[in-house]
Amino acid sequence: MKPNIVSMIDHAVLKPEQNDDDVREACELCDRVGTASICVKPSHVPLAAELLADSSVIVSTVIGFPHGGTSTEAKVAETTVACRAGAREVDMVVNLGKVFSEDWDYVAADIAAVVAAAREHKALTKVIFETGLLSGDAQKIKLCELSEKAGAAFIKTSTGFGFVKNTEGQLVSTGATEQDIALMRKQTSEAVGVKASGGIRSHAEAEKLVQLGATRLGTSSTATLVGEAAGEAASAASARITDY
Repeated sequence: MKPNIVSMIDHAVLKPEQNDDDVREACELCDRVGTASICVKPSHVPLAAELLADSSVIVSTVIGFPHGGTSTEAKVAETTVACRAGAREVDMVVNLGKVFSEDWDYVAADIAAVVAAAREHKALTKVIFETGLLSGDAQKIKLCELSEKAGAAFIKTSTGFGFVKNTEGQLVSTGATEQDIALMRKQTSEAVGVKASGGIRSHAEAEKLVQLGATRLGTSSTATLVGEAAGEAASAASARITDY
Protein backbone atom coordinates (compact mmCIF):
# COMPACT_ATOMS: atom_id res chain seq x y z
CA MET A 1 0.00 0.00 0.00
CA LYS A 2 1.31 3.43 -0.93
CA PRO A 3 1.96 5.81 1.98
CA ASN A 4 -0.32 8.83 2.39
CA ILE A 5 2.23 11.44 1.41
CA VAL A 6 0.04 14.43 2.29
CA SER A 7 -0.38 13.23 5.89
CA MET A 8 3.42 13.29 6.27
CA ILE A 9 3.85 16.92 5.23
CA ASP A 10 5.01 19.75 7.48
CA HIS A 11 3.74 22.64 5.36
CA ALA A 12 6.27 25.48 5.48
CA VAL A 13 5.26 29.15 5.74
CA LEU A 14 8.72 30.53 6.45
CA LYS A 15 9.64 32.91 3.64
CA PRO A 16 10.57 36.38 4.93
CA GLU A 17 7.79 38.08 2.98
CA GLN A 18 4.99 35.76 4.10
CA ASN A 19 2.47 37.54 6.32
CA ASP A 20 -0.61 36.92 8.46
CA ASP A 21 -2.85 36.42 5.43
CA ASP A 22 -0.46 33.80 4.08
CA VAL A 23 -0.62 31.96 7.40
CA ARG A 24 -4.42 32.07 7.38
CA GLU A 25 -4.55 30.69 3.85
CA ALA A 26 -2.00 27.99 4.70
CA CYS A 27 -3.87 26.92 7.84
CA GLU A 28 -7.05 26.50 5.81
CA LEU A 29 -5.15 24.37 3.27
CA CYS A 30 -3.50 22.20 5.91
CA ASP A 31 -6.73 21.62 7.78
CA ARG A 32 -8.60 20.79 4.57
CA VAL A 33 -6.08 18.29 3.17
CA GLY A 34 -4.82 16.86 6.48
CA THR A 35 -1.11 17.60 6.68
CA ALA A 36 0.88 16.49 9.72
CA SER A 37 1.68 20.06 10.68
CA ILE A 38 2.12 23.63 9.59
CA CYS A 39 5.56 25.09 10.23
CA VAL A 40 5.45 28.85 10.79
CA LYS A 41 7.81 31.55 12.00
CA PRO A 42 7.82 31.95 15.81
CA SER A 43 5.90 35.22 15.61
CA HIS A 44 3.11 33.43 13.75
CA VAL A 45 2.67 30.59 16.26
CA PRO A 46 -0.16 32.29 18.23
CA LEU A 47 -2.16 32.94 15.05
CA ALA A 48 -1.68 29.41 13.71
CA ALA A 49 -2.53 27.90 17.09
CA GLU A 50 -5.75 29.91 17.23
CA LEU A 51 -6.78 28.99 13.70
CA LEU A 52 -6.02 25.28 14.17
CA ALA A 53 -7.33 24.93 17.72
CA ASP A 54 -9.96 22.39 16.62
CA SER A 55 -7.84 20.71 13.96
CA SER A 56 -5.67 17.60 14.01
CA VAL A 57 -2.94 19.63 12.27
CA ILE A 58 -0.07 20.34 14.64
CA VAL A 59 1.54 23.76 14.90
CA SER A 60 5.32 23.68 14.57
CA THR A 61 7.94 26.40 14.41
CA VAL A 62 11.65 26.99 13.88
CA ILE A 63 14.30 27.72 16.48
CA GLY A 64 17.62 29.45 15.83
CA PHE A 65 16.54 29.76 12.23
CA PRO A 66 18.07 29.65 9.69
CA HIS A 67 21.76 29.35 10.64
CA GLY A 68 21.67 28.12 14.23
CA GLY A 69 24.10 30.77 15.42
CA THR A 70 22.10 32.11 18.34
CA SER A 71 23.20 31.15 21.83
CA THR A 72 21.86 28.05 23.52
CA GLU A 73 20.14 30.28 26.08
CA ALA A 74 18.38 32.17 23.29
CA LYS A 75 17.26 28.92 21.66
CA VAL A 76 15.87 27.66 24.96
CA ALA A 77 13.99 30.92 25.52
CA GLU A 78 12.65 30.87 21.96
CA THR A 79 11.51 27.28 22.43
CA THR A 80 9.77 28.05 25.72
CA VAL A 81 7.93 31.07 24.32
CA ALA A 82 6.86 29.17 21.19
CA CYS A 83 5.57 26.20 23.16
CA ARG A 84 3.62 28.42 25.52
CA ALA A 85 2.06 30.07 22.47
CA GLY A 86 0.90 26.72 21.09
CA ALA A 87 3.77 25.08 19.21
CA ARG A 88 3.83 21.31 19.64
CA GLU A 89 6.91 20.65 17.54
CA VAL A 90 10.08 22.72 17.17
CA ASP A 91 12.61 22.47 14.34
CA MET A 92 15.95 23.68 15.70
CA VAL A 93 19.02 24.45 13.60
CA VAL A 94 22.30 23.14 14.95
CA ASN A 95 25.01 25.73 15.50
CA LEU A 96 26.71 25.37 12.13
CA GLY A 97 29.80 27.32 13.14
CA LYS A 98 30.36 24.93 16.05
CA VAL A 99 29.78 21.95 13.73
CA PHE A 100 32.46 23.20 11.34
CA SER A 101 34.76 23.75 14.35
CA GLU A 102 33.90 20.19 15.42
CA ASP A 103 33.11 21.45 18.91
CA TRP A 104 30.91 18.43 19.47
CA ASP A 105 30.47 19.02 23.21
CA TYR A 106 28.89 22.40 22.45
CA VAL A 107 26.70 20.98 19.69
CA ALA A 108 25.52 18.12 21.89
CA ALA A 109 24.66 20.44 24.78
CA ASP A 110 22.88 22.87 22.42
CA ILE A 111 20.63 20.12 21.05
CA ALA A 112 19.98 18.59 24.47
CA ALA A 113 18.96 21.95 25.96
CA VAL A 114 16.34 22.56 23.28
CA VAL A 115 15.03 19.00 23.54
CA ALA A 116 14.66 19.43 27.30
CA ALA A 117 12.91 22.80 26.97
CA ALA A 118 10.46 21.42 24.43
CA ARG A 119 9.85 18.30 26.48
CA GLU A 120 8.80 20.41 29.46
CA HIS A 121 5.86 21.49 27.34
CA LYS A 122 5.24 18.03 25.84
CA ALA A 123 6.61 19.19 22.49
CA LEU A 124 8.83 17.26 20.08
CA THR A 125 12.15 18.45 18.67
CA LYS A 126 13.49 18.08 15.15
CA VAL A 127 17.19 18.79 14.61
CA ILE A 128 18.11 20.49 11.33
CA PHE A 129 21.58 19.61 10.00
CA GLU A 130 21.69 21.77 6.83
CA THR A 131 23.22 18.79 5.04
CA GLY A 132 24.00 20.68 1.84
CA LEU A 133 26.56 22.82 3.67
CA LEU A 134 28.26 20.07 5.65
CA SER A 135 31.70 18.71 4.83
CA GLY A 136 31.02 15.12 3.87
CA ASP A 137 29.28 12.25 5.61
CA ALA A 138 31.33 12.24 8.83
CA GLN A 139 29.66 15.40 10.15
CA LYS A 140 26.21 14.10 9.22
CA ILE A 141 26.86 10.81 10.97
CA LYS A 142 28.09 12.59 14.10
CA LEU A 143 24.98 14.77 14.17
CA CYS A 144 22.77 11.69 13.86
CA GLU A 145 24.52 10.22 16.88
CA LEU A 146 24.28 13.38 18.98
CA SER A 147 20.65 14.04 18.07
CA GLU A 148 19.49 10.57 19.02
CA LYS A 149 21.49 10.63 22.25
CA ALA A 150 19.89 13.97 23.16
CA GLY A 151 16.40 12.53 22.69
CA ALA A 152 15.39 14.34 19.51
CA ALA A 153 12.24 12.98 17.90
CA PHE A 154 13.40 13.72 14.34
CA ILE A 155 16.50 14.60 12.39
CA LYS A 156 16.03 16.90 9.42
CA THR A 157 18.07 17.64 6.32
CA SER A 158 17.70 21.32 5.60
CA THR A 159 16.17 24.71 6.32
CA GLY A 160 15.47 25.42 2.67
CA PHE A 161 17.48 28.62 3.12
CA GLY A 162 20.99 27.25 2.72
CA PHE A 163 22.89 28.21 -0.42
CA VAL A 164 26.05 27.01 -2.18
CA LYS A 165 27.78 28.04 -5.39
CA ASN A 166 27.38 25.76 -8.38
CA THR A 167 30.07 25.12 -11.01
CA GLU A 168 29.07 28.35 -12.74
CA GLY A 169 29.50 30.39 -9.58
CA GLN A 170 25.77 30.90 -9.08
CA LEU A 171 24.14 30.58 -5.66
CA VAL A 172 21.69 27.68 -5.53
CA SER A 173 19.50 26.49 -2.68
CA THR A 174 20.43 23.25 -0.94
CA GLY A 175 17.81 20.71 0.07
CA ALA A 176 17.05 17.06 0.70
CA THR A 177 18.88 14.48 -1.38
CA GLU A 178 18.22 10.79 -1.72
CA GLN A 179 21.74 10.01 -0.52
CA ASP A 180 21.35 12.03 2.67
CA ILE A 181 17.98 10.51 3.54
CA ALA A 182 19.35 7.00 3.10
CA LEU A 183 22.39 7.87 5.23
CA MET A 184 20.40 9.50 8.02
CA ARG A 185 17.96 6.58 8.14
CA LYS A 186 20.84 4.11 8.36
CA GLN A 187 22.59 6.00 11.14
CA THR A 188 19.67 6.24 13.57
CA SER A 189 17.31 3.78 15.19
CA GLU A 190 13.64 3.54 14.26
CA ALA A 191 12.89 5.60 17.38
CA VAL A 192 14.07 8.68 15.48
CA GLY A 193 12.10 10.04 12.53
CA VAL A 194 13.79 11.45 9.45
CA LYS A 195 12.47 14.65 7.90
CA ALA A 196 13.35 15.46 4.30
CA SER A 197 13.12 19.18 3.68
CA GLY A 198 14.06 21.55 0.91
CA GLY A 199 13.40 21.22 -2.80
CA ILE A 200 10.49 18.75 -2.60
CA ARG A 201 8.20 19.98 -5.34
CA SER A 202 6.48 16.86 -6.70
CA HIS A 203 4.59 13.86 -5.39
CA ALA A 204 7.04 11.53 -7.14
CA GLU A 205 10.01 13.15 -5.41
CA ALA A 206 8.26 12.87 -2.07
CA GLU A 207 7.43 9.19 -2.61
CA LYS A 208 11.04 8.38 -3.44
CA LEU A 209 12.29 10.05 -0.27
CA VAL A 210 9.73 8.16 1.81
CA GLN A 211 10.85 4.89 0.23
CA LEU A 212 14.39 5.73 1.35
CA GLY A 213 13.32 6.30 4.94
CA ALA A 214 11.82 9.77 5.32
CA THR A 215 8.93 9.88 7.79
CA ARG A 216 8.15 13.61 7.47
CA LEU A 217 8.39 15.97 4.51
CA GLY A 218 9.02 19.69 4.74
CA THR A 219 7.67 21.56 1.73
CA SER A 220 5.81 24.68 0.67
CA SER A 221 4.53 22.87 -2.43
CA THR A 222 1.71 21.11 -0.59
CA ALA A 223 -1.02 22.20 -3.00
CA THR A 224 0.96 20.76 -5.92
CA LEU A 225 1.53 17.45 -4.14
CA VAL A 226 -2.16 17.25 -3.21
CA GLY A 227 -3.17 17.84 -6.83
CA GLU A 228 -0.76 15.22 -8.11
CA ALA A 229 -1.95 12.71 -5.50
CA ALA A 230 -5.55 13.31 -6.55
CA GLY A 231 -4.59 12.80 -10.18
CA GLU A 232 -2.87 9.52 -9.40
CA ALA A 233 -5.88 8.31 -7.42
CA ALA A 234 -8.23 9.22 -10.26
CA SER A 235 -6.05 7.41 -12.78
CA ALA A 236 -5.90 4.32 -10.59
CA ALA A 237 -9.67 4.32 -10.14
CA SER A 238 -10.17 4.67 -13.89
CA ALA A 239 -7.80 1.77 -14.53
CA ARG A 240 -9.75 -0.45 -12.13
CA ILE A 241 -13.00 0.36 -13.89
CA THR A 242 -11.67 -0.33 -17.38
CA ASP A 243 -9.44 -3.30 -16.55
CA TYR A 244 -11.80 -6.28 -16.94
